[in-house]
Amino acid sequence: MTETMLIEQPDTMVSVRERFGINSDLRVPAFTERDDHVPEIDPAYKFNEDVTLAILAGFTQDRRVMIQGLHGTGKSTHIEQVAARLNWPCVRVNLDGHISRLDLVGKDTISLRDGKQVTEFQEGIVPWALRRPVALIFDEFDAGRPDVMFVIQRILERDGKFTLLDQNEVIHPHPYFRLFATANTVGLGNLNGLYHGTQVLNQAQIDRWNIVATLNYLPREDEIAIVQARVPSFATEAGHKQVAAMVAVAELTRKGFASGDVSTLMSPRTVISWAENNEIFHDISRSFRLSFLNKCDEAERPIVAEYFQRCFNQELAESYLLHASS
Repeated sequence: MTETMLIEQPDTMVSVRERFGINSDLRVPAFTERDDHVPEIDPAYKFNEDVTLAILAGFTQDRRVMIQGLHGTGKSTHIEQVAARLNWPCVRVNLDGHISRLDLVGKDTISLRDGKQVTEFQEGIVPWALRRPVALIFDEFDAGRPDVMFVIQRILERDGKFTLLDQNEVIHPHPYFRLFATANTVGLGNLNGLYHGTQVLNQAQIDRWNIVATLNYLPREDEIAIVQARVPSFATEAGHKQVAAMVAVAELTRKGFASGDVSTLMSPRTVISWAENNEIFHDISRSFRLSFLNKCDEAERPIVAEYFQRCFNQELAESYLLHASS
C-alpha cells in the first residue's frame, strides 16, 4: 500500500444543514476532490440524526466513535455515507477470525529485486492509514481476537502514537486520521445467543471510545422508502402497499425476537433481499421463504408463517393451521 492521497487535508467547510438535512448550525471539514478511497454516495440512504451528529463529531473534533446496534441497521454504511458526502477517504476492516496482528501491523515479505530475493517489511493497514487523512472503520469490533484488540488499543490512546517494533519507528497519526468502529454488543459478549463469536471486551478499551452511539431500525415509512428506492419495481401505489406489508412482517419478527418467541429477526437488508428476490420469482410467498423463512429454526417457522399470514392474509405450508388440518 503506497498510494498517496490527492489532498492531504480538508480544504473546505460544509454546512450540516445543507449537506445532511439536519437542523444544526454545525460546519464540518470536507474535501473538494474525491479520492479513490472515498465511498460512493447512495442517494437513497436515510440518515439517523443522532448517529450522524456523533459521526460528524468524530470527523470534526477527532473523537473516537463507536456505533452499536443490531445487525442490518446500516452501522458501517452510515459512517461510509457520511464520509462519502465529505469526500473523506475511508477504509473498512472486518475483524473476523481471519484477521491477525500481522495483517494490521505488517510483516516481512520476500520479493525479487534485480534478480535477487530480498526481505522487505510490508506495513499493514493500521500504519498505512495512520499516515494519511483516512477514516479507518473496524467492523464487528466485538468479534476481534484478543491479540488484534491489543494492537488497536495502542491507537485508541489520546495521542494515538503507534510503535512499529520491527522497524524501530514511532508513527504519529496524520492530523486528519479518524477512527471508527461498529459493534453488535458493546463488548458485553453473546448475552442473548444471537451473535456467536463476539467477545467480552476489556472495559478499559471500551472506555477509550469517546462517543458511543446506538443505531436502531428505521421508522416504518423510512424503511418502506428505502426498499422502494432500492427496488424500483415497487415504486408504485400497489408496490407501496406490498412493501408496507413486508415491513410489517419484519416488525413482527423484531417484536417476536424481543419477547423471546423467535431467535431470528428480519433486518432491513433482508427486506430488500426479499423485494429483489420477488423480482426474480414473481411470488411473494416463495421469495419470502427463500429470503428469510428457510433461515429460521424449524420449530419457529410456524410462528413466522403466522406473522406472514397476518400481514398478507395468506397461509404458508409451514403454518400451524395447515399442519393442524392435515
